[in-house]
Amino acid sequence: MEMDREPLTLLVVDDEEKWLEVVANYLEGEGYRVIRALDGHEALSQIEQHPEIDAVLLDWMMPGMSGLDVCRRIRSFSDVPILFLTAKSEEVDKLLGLELGGDDYLTKPFSLREMVARIRAVLRRTRAGKGRGTGNSEDERLLRGPLEIDVPGHQVWLNGREISLTPTEFKLLTTLASKPGRTYSRLQLLESALGEEYAGYERSIDTHIHNLRKKIEENPADPRFIQTVFGVGYRFGDVR
Repeated sequence: MEMDREPLTLLVVDDEEKWLEVVANYLEGEGYRVIRALDGHEALSQIEQHPEIDAVLLDWMMPGMSGLDVCRRIRSFSDVPILFLTAKSEEVDKLLGLELGGDDYLTKPFSLREMVARIRAVLRRTRAGKGRGTGNSEDERLLRGPLEIDVPGHQVWLNGREISLTPTEFKLLTTLASKPGRTYSRLQLLESALGEEYAGYERSIDTHIHNLRKKIEENPADPRFIQTVFGVGYRFGDVR
């Protein structure tokens, strides 16, 4: 008889205590272990105390240390998935959150069922990146010039130096690097990295690609690895 798996752990950060309790109680009812934080400083402290945290739900607008500030701090030492909870509906604001390292965002008000669906989608991407290989060495380890990608290990090295990527960035990189020269549309990359439920968010791919280039390209303005195919999408260059 198989032993029950440990529940996944989520950190929920929101300065509105009543709303925090509603979200946390719902997630606990869905089988998650929930850690609560009422401000940015407490959130950072909880992450340091609980390395087992699988994902963070982070309110954007908090007094003192904003969600954006917390995201910056987290990304300086962790690639844990981050979902922004925001009342901001402008696309430029949402893209800013992604640019700073967020993996997804939910615009308030949102349904609790949609929230759980988004969490599951992000966690699927994380687990897929850290899952087993297929037994095919090319599938498990991609060597593209000075770039080495350990697919099941969810690790990337550039010139022997390990590069930290978010789950979304890693999925985009492996999708492109698996078939150098093939051009992918934004929609194809969106479905590959995020899933079909994100149809309509194609422009968010540009932000993730921008972040990825800053991490792996010597000159992001003249990329060697991830090239733009104007009017179509992106492709991985013929790197040797």
